[in-house]
Amino acid sequence: MSREYPIIAVTGSSGAGTTTIKDAFARMFHRQDVQAAFVHGDSFHRYTRQELAEVLALQPEKEESLSHFAVEANLLDRLETLFQEYSLTGTGSYRHYIHAEDKWLVEAGHQVGTFTPWESLPEGTDLLLYEGLHGGLVTEDYNIAQYVDLLIGVAPSINLEWIQKIDRDTKMRGYSQEAVIETIQARMEDYMRFILPQFSRTHINFQRVPVVDTANPFEPRSVPTSDESLVVIRFRGPQKVDFPYLLAMIKDSFMSRPHTLVIPGSKLPLAMELIMLPRVQELLEGRRFK
Repeated sequence: MSREYPIIAVTGSSGAGTTTIKDAFARMFHRQDVQAAFVHGDSFHRYTRQELAEVLALQPEKEESLSHFAVEANLLDRLETLFQEYSLTGTGSYRHYIHAEDKWLVEAGHQVGTFTPWESLPEGTDLLLYEGLHGGLVTEDYNIAQYVDLLIGVAPSINLEWIQKIDRDTKMRGYSQEAVIETIQARMEDYMRFILPQFSRTHINFQRVPVVDTANPFEPRSVPTSDESLVVIRFRGPQKVDFPYLLAMIKDSFMSRPHTLVIPGSKLPLAMELIMLPRVQELLEGRRFK
């Protein structure tokens, strides 16, 4: 669709690698002098870490229904309002959720597990880039996907996703491995209900597949490297994709299906540039200026 203010959403589960794709977009925007508003999905959680602990202490039966994947645990009305408002006016309200790795916010005096105050997006942006859990969500009450012009799914093989989450949450966020595994198990129903269906709505899916043994993701191990992985890239609307060009430019790539490109994991940054830059340019050229 053509909007004056386009929205790109990178959606995926916790630990899937959405930040890697978001960072690739950020580098591309910098080189192309594109002014982007960045919004993280965690900012729309309903509770601070302390508030959530208090709710669960009083109502332990809600432990599964209040996973961060679930509708009830998030302010999805505010996320949908942001997308709708930005697509029309180029503005909207957002905030930050503080993680332990957000050093600049921690150093500014914010407490891990809390939010910054709501504020307006910067003025004069060309597009909005969302990274989080619900960029392609559709339920009976919400249709966030309808406002997204380019929806990107990040869905590594499930064992790799869990390995990445355990590695990140233990090394960067201070959780024990046992606590992370319990969280994965508790969220499984919401993962299947709210996360997986989004990947059928995406324009492009990136799925990293390790080529080393990850049969038991809960066994302590290092995360497979990009050189130990392939990336499966599935396109919706493959008629818009110049596959011969991509095959020529990305060494050792091949087609596994008419709409699916497979590349070495180390070639993902190059593939992102070749695939995404034309699509971003198309979005910007299609803007309606009033």
